[in-house]
Amino acid sequence: MADMQAVGETDFNEAVLGADTPVIVDFWAEWCGPCRLVHPELEKIQVEYEGKIRVVKLNIDESPTVAARYGVMSIPTIALFQDGKMAAQVVGARPKEQIVSGLGLAG
Repeated sequence: MADMQAVGETDFNEAVLGADTPVIVDFWAEWCGPCRLVHPELEKIQVEYEGKIRVVKLNIDESPTVAARYGVMSIPTIALFQDGKMAAQVVGARPKEQIVSGLGLAG
């Protein structure tokens, strides 16, 4: 399976805000234990919604201005972006079902 694309300061606007499909952004950091726990759950979402939703990762240590712009205070924060705006977010490591329903994707 393809690993999640990493985005940062330079390509966030194009890859996320300019995307023609909804994008889930995983705001994470190398030192964050819960971020590692949520990664496999996001991979499941990536597979399940392939072609409908893209899943990307943004390292907040490498891209602090993007994290600050969206008020990311704790990680992991999983945010759904649609039409160039943050539409929903889930904070904390959660199972796939809770992420999906928290982002309004269920059903």
